[in-house]
Amino acid sequence: MVDVGGKAVTRRTAVAECRIALPASVAEALREQGGRTKKGPVFDTAVVAGVMAAKRTHELIPFCHPLPIDDCKIHIDLEDNEVVILCQVSVSHRTGVEMEALTGASVAGLTVYDMCKALSHEIRIVSTRLLVKRGGKSDFDATEVDGG
Repeated sequence: MVDVGGKAVTRRTAVAECRIALPASVAEALREQGGRTKKGPVFDTAVVAGVMAAKRTHELIPFCHPLPIDDCKIHIDLEDNEVVILCQVSVSHRTGVEMEALTGASVAGLTVYDMCKALSHEIRIVSTRLLVKRGGKSDFDATEVDGG
């Protein structure tokens, strides 16, 4: 682990995104069934799984510090044939929450896959990336890097 004892306690926030491409038939089935499959409510389950994962990141990723997360929000949208998951995590601590946001978004995405795989195995987790990091030594905003 990296020694963070000398760092200042500041408010730190990170936002990560996971995108999942669905076959048109799966997206349509989700719309028609109100976001449900035989396993249950897809997006509600993914939110719970993502929050649980963010809170347990230190148990999953070696050398991550256990953090007393102040807030974790997961927002999921079905846009055309793509599921877009945003996970925002905040903490007042000496180290950031990028890994917690990425883990939360990733596990929420895996949960969507799991709950929809009976409809098709052509579901693709297209990307997972950090969008925003605030607080600490430096800030990051993917829109500044992406140019938009």
